Amino acid sequence: MEPRCMKCGKPIKREEDEYCRDCARVSRGYEQGKSVWTHTGSVPRAIYQFKFHNKRYHAKLFAGEMARLHGEWIYKCNVEVIVPVPLHSARRRKRGFNQAELLARELGKRMRIPVDAKMVYRIRNTKPQKQLDGRERQENLKGAFTVSRRRRYPKNVLLVDDIYTTGSTVHRISGLLKKAGVQKVYFITISI
Repeated sequence: MEPRCMKCGKPIKREEDEYCRDCARVSRGYEQGKSVWTHTGSVPRAIYQFKFHNKRYHAKLFAGEMARLHGEWIYKCNVEVIVPVPLHSARRRKRGFNQAELLARELGKRMRIPVDAKMVYRIRNTKPQKQLDGRERQENLKGAFTVSRRRRYPKNVLLVDDIYTTGSTVHRISGLLKKAGVQKVYFITISI
């Protein structure tokens, strides 16, 4: 098995390195993350079908693999609630669903962990991240999210998204959750 980054799970070249080049260079708001697959081979097409061709049933397969491969890690992180990365309401209306929320709900059922799809909101309809480089992604997400107002936040949260590319989305949401009172934020994605 190839060595992977302790922060984001990307493959790393040297086994003695703890972090990939991106994570070693940049401080992130989250503690650690996992992905099921690297974004190669048939994985990109499967995710594309899931997101843009209404293959909602893929959520069961993807969440099943998340639980099978990383369920023990999720329990060790003492995750109290699973939070999907939100879509803006306009994009959700157009697509008909939020793929991250479907994944989160399936994973929550399998792991018996509650899901809160209203803890984080996307308040600005941003450009799709896939069209942008790392710096542009960070700029694109400024002011894009907010957290709900509540008296008490859980200590440990697991964010769920479909693809981890540069970590900009997870980093931005993690920072907001920590400012609100969450102590540790972890993430899981289908691919990286």
